[in-house]
Amino acid sequence: MNNKGLLMVFAKNPVLGTAKTRLAASVGDEKALEIYQFLLQHTANLAAATNSDKRVFYSTYTETGDVFSEEHFSKTLQAKGDLGEKMYAGFHLAFNEQYDRVVIIGSDCYELSTAILNQAFEALLSNDFVIGPAKDGGYYLLGMRQLEPAIFQNKTWSHEGLYQKTLADFKALNYSFVELPLLSDVDYLEDLPQEVRTKFEV
Repeated sequence: MNNKGLLMVFAKNPVLGTAKTRLAASVGDEKALEIYQFLLQHTANLAAATNSDKRVFYSTYTETGDVFSEEHFSKTLQAKGDLGEKMYAGFHLAFNEQYDRVVIIGSDCYELSTAILNQAFEALLSNDFVIGPAKDGGYYLLGMRQLEPAIFQNKTWSHEGLYQKTLADFKALNYSFVELPLLSDVDYLEDLPQEVRTKFEV
């Protein structure tokens, strides 16, 4: 087993008109892309400092020379399918590579920190799952010690009930789990703190 664990970062390739579309509705495509690139850099920085192996899963094509430096991150593509199928495939790959603690995050949670990521891996030393609730009713982080397909099945992704439905799975299957602090994903302008909005003049 690989005792370091694996941090998987799911990232959408930063392409004008496709990044942060809900945010773009209020600030425009170009500003939304700028903000997303800022969030990608933020995510890369905090992930790189985590005490684990790191792998970034790109949405459409793998990049080189971007914010996810090859010094810290291995790189691959997300699988086909909906978000649940993509995440399941990522965890399946990681466990096949003999990692015994695997954590997944997205790339748009400004409030996330290296300390919280390390806390997640620490929680998995003595619990089956760890999960970070997002204020929109989903989750910003999911970690596990073994692959459990039910976590990715019968879910409505990007829905406000996702977090509670996932907790219900943990309880129904009698898994131990740890809940991390409640944080906010960045989907809308009001999800950004004022200092970031000022930085981008929005």
